[in-house]
Amino acid sequence: MNENKTLVIIGAGPAGMMAAGAAAENGAHVTLIEKNTRVGRKLAITGKGRCNITNYCDNETFIAHLTSNPRFMYSAINRFSCYDTVAFFESRGLKTKVERGNRVFPASDKATDVVDTLYHYITERNVTVLQKEVKGLLIEDDAVKGIRFSDGVMYADAVIIACGGMSYRATGSTVDGYTFAKAAGHSITPLLPSLVPLNASDQDIAELQGLSLKNIRLTVIDQANEKEAYSEMGEMLFTHFGISGPLVLSASAQLRDISPGRYSAVIDMKPALDEEKLDKRILRDLSEFVNKDIINSLGKLLPKKLIPVIIHRAGIDPHTKCNALTARQRRSLAEQIKRFTVHVHSFRPINEAIVTHGGVDVKDVDPRTMQSKLVKGLYFAGEVLDLDAYTGGFNLQIAFSTGRLAGESAAKQ
Repeated sequence: MNENKTLVIIGAGPAGMMAAGAAAENGAHVTLIEKNTRVGRKLAITGKGRCNITNYCDNETFIAHLTSNPRFMYSAINRFSCYDTVAFFESRGLKTKVERGNRVFPASDKATDVVDTLYHYITERNVTVLQKEVKGLLIEDDAVKGIRFSDGVMYADAVIIACGGMSYRATGSTVDGYTFAKAAGHSITPLLPSLVPLNASDQDIAELQGLSLKNIRLTVIDQANEKEAYSEMGEMLFTHFGISGPLVLSASAQLRDISPGRYSAVIDMKPALDEEKLDKRILRDLSEFVNKDIINSLGKLLPKKLIPVIIHRAGIDPHTKCNALTARQRRSLAEQIKRFTVHVHSFRPINEAIVTHGGVDVKDVDPRTMQSKLVKGLYFAGEVLDLDAYTGGFNLQIAFSTGRLAGESAAKQ
């Protein structure tokens, strides 16, 4: 360790704060630069204010849930695993709990407690937090020498860029990190929204606004090759613009070059029933309401808001009496229940995305240290890199693991 080494970190999000604490633990004098008035603004609103800290899984399971450059993460996750993240917060007094899908949350259900724990971690290690906006890097002879402000400079032996991505613009996310990296000679892969709701072209979807579906199967078909791009069980939500919810966010991470007509989202409302069992179920329900209109007879089978849309799509007059429904009409009804199709035409704007797909090309970064291969003393951590994953705490774990490795490496090298 070099106890005289000075280190500057740009961005006080989860990656930046973890890097700052790790570097300070390893003897560096650390200054953490944040242009917002508070640290961890985006972190404080993640998980609807609850903060899904990580996923309680082994390293191979973690790697399997990455959707961009998984091999790059081997060194970082082996150095600081999901289990290490839980132990880190628990050892600092933040009690955690594990929920469905091995998602780890603070026991208090307060994301602000996660932010506070990280803030106390860095302040206890004498990290200087400076509210200021960085304008650029100081680079000489292919080595970083510090950073530049609008009114001066700050020299440093090493700099870590942890500015985050383009998602959640309201929390201060900008293209700053990409701008700094590009100016240093790094390539930036195309920036796209990931873990984001999807716009749909179907006119009747707006009628379902606010309807949440549980225990359904969502399958996304790529019409370009007629193959499944995604298929999972879980929950989703209809909105005024299309579809959202956990399943849809995860599906979006698998969609590339999205365009009108390319992708169809197919919803199986009753995945536990095959078509024969579903037909028997429909017959049983209809037998209870033989003289009633079909529109008033499916309440035990489907959510109320969904019934008129399903009946219309099945081509059935809503005032058809239950005892007059034909076998062909029942098959059409079952077809809509098992294969309710939503025609996806675009992502929602990137500022509505949970994470950014794309970023600093990892080919230009050493995965063993997070140091640039182009500029000595320059490091990267978190969402600014071309790394992203499914929902479930995996994206925050990327931030913690890369931040930890970058901080330790920058302090020691």
